Amino acid sequence: MHLQIHIGSEPIAAAQPAPAPGEGVGALAEFTGLVRGEENGALIGGLIYEAYQPMAERVIARIIDELCAARPVLGVRVIHRIGRVPVGEAAIYVGVAAKHRAEAFALLAGFMDRLKQDVPIWKTDTF
Repeated sequence: MHLQIHIGSEPIAAAQPAPAPGEGVGALAEFTGLVRGEENGALIGGLIYEAYQPMAERVIARIIDELCAARPVLGVRVIHRIGRVPVGEAAIYVGVAAKHRAEAFALLAGFMDRLKQDVPIWKTDTF
């Protein structure tokens, strides 16, 4: 399984290459999380993300490994932004390449469920 993890302050490109070589890939599931203009009922201009980067990368890799034990996939790319992220811009991108769509969707959903509870990335709700 091919895994790429990047946590950084640069904007996330709208188009991402597939997270695994094309041979054998039958499904590509992608999720892009955008910053909304409202947080907890208040209008905001964006969010500020902070991370304990080395630990966040290790925890992301561990979660992906655990999920792949039940749902084998061919590749995963996780990009998470830190710093100021304005409304309408991407804060996270996750791409999953698999042989079949069910595996790709299941891993993507399982990862997003665990990301917020397990990974040391925090947001301040306004700037």
